[in-house]
Amino acid sequence: MSLRSMRLDLRAIFALMALVLVLGVQGARASNVITGSVEKVDTTAKTIAVKTSDGIVHVVKYAGDATVSGLKGVAHGTDPAGKESGHVIVHTVGTGADETARSIVWVGDKTVKTTDGVVEDTGKGVKVMSIKTADGTKETFVIADHATIDTGKDIGKYSVVGAEKGEHVTVYYTESAGKKIAHVFEHL
Repeated sequence: MSLRSMRLDLRAIFALMALVLVLGVQGARASNVITGSVEKVDTTAKTIAVKTSDGIVHVVKYAGDATVSGLKGVAHGTDPAGKESGHVIVHTVGTGADETARSIVWVGDKTVKTTDGVVEDTGKGVKVMSIKTADGTKETFVIADHATIDTGKDIGKYSVVGAEKGEHVTVYYTESAGKKIAHVFEHL
C-alpha cells in the first residue's frame, strides 16, 4: 500500500470518527454533576479522579479556565496538586474521555446532598432560593457566591444567570450552621 493511499484511508477513518462523535454528542447531555471524594489529581495529564458513593471512579479533565472554589490559594484549575482529600462537586461538560470540569467545589469533610424541586422564589443576584419538592415541602437555600447553574446549554455563574420561578432544578448543597448552602444547580 502506498503512502498516499494510507493517508486517504486515515482521512476517511478520521472523518468517520468525527461524524460518530458529533452524532453521539448531539444525543448526550450537555453537562453532568459528579459528587464524591478526590482520589487522585494528575497534574501531568491534567485530570482529577473522583470516587462517587456507589464506588465508581470518574476521571475528568480540567483546564486552567475551570473555576475552583473552597481551596485557599486556588482559584482556577491550573494547579490543584496535593489536594487529594475531601469531598467535591464537579460540574462537567462532555462525555467519556472528553468529560471536562467547568467548576470544582471542594467542600472538605461535608456531605453533599441533593434535592429536586420547582423554583418558588429567586432571581438573578439573589442570595436565597426556595424550591417546592414533589411532596409539597418548601426548602430554602442560601446561594454560595461561587454557585454555578446548568442552563441546559452551558454552565454559568448563578449570580449572572439565575433561575426563574417555575423551573425544575436539582440543587447540590451542603449544610453549615443549620443552613443549606447551594453550590450547584442543574435544570431538569
